[in-house]
Amino acid sequence: MSKEEDNKAVVVRWFTEFWGKDVNLDVVDEIAAPDMLLRYSLHEPRRGHDDIKAFMIDFRAAFPDLNFWGTADLIAEGDYVVGQWEGGGTHTGPAFNDFLIGGLPPATGREMHFTGTTVLKLIDGRIVEEIGLDDGVTALTQLGLMKAA
Repeated sequence: MSKEEDNKAVVVRWFTEFWGKDVNLDVVDEIAAPDMLLRYSLHEPRRGHDDIKAFMIDFRAAFPDLNFWGTADLIAEGDYVVGQWEGGGTHTGPAFNDFLIGGLPPATGREMHFTGTTVLKLIDGRIVEEIGLDDGVTALTQLGLMKAA
């Protein structure tokens, strides 16, 4: 396989095991670089295995049915892979304070469903950066943290 195909295979595994319905946090140690940067427009940037795992543990505690999936073929060029996705979940868990705009009190019962695009950089088969732009306005409006105009 080409470098691009190898990188896409790593990203498919990441999207399935980290962001998919059933999380496998071991995947962080297995395919993420030790100082990986995870940055999305809704959240504070996270760096390193422990910080990224803590983010996902908290996110899934607050949204136990959290699930994201790809909506288009991945595009790969050199060290980069780009993916489109959609997903969301229902806030039935504890308070969640990781959104840049503010936090949610416990168990609001609010649902979020939104889309985004992610660019991942891989070096030697390991993810070093995941930079995503998500439809935060939709998610935050659904969660009641923003008001529609």
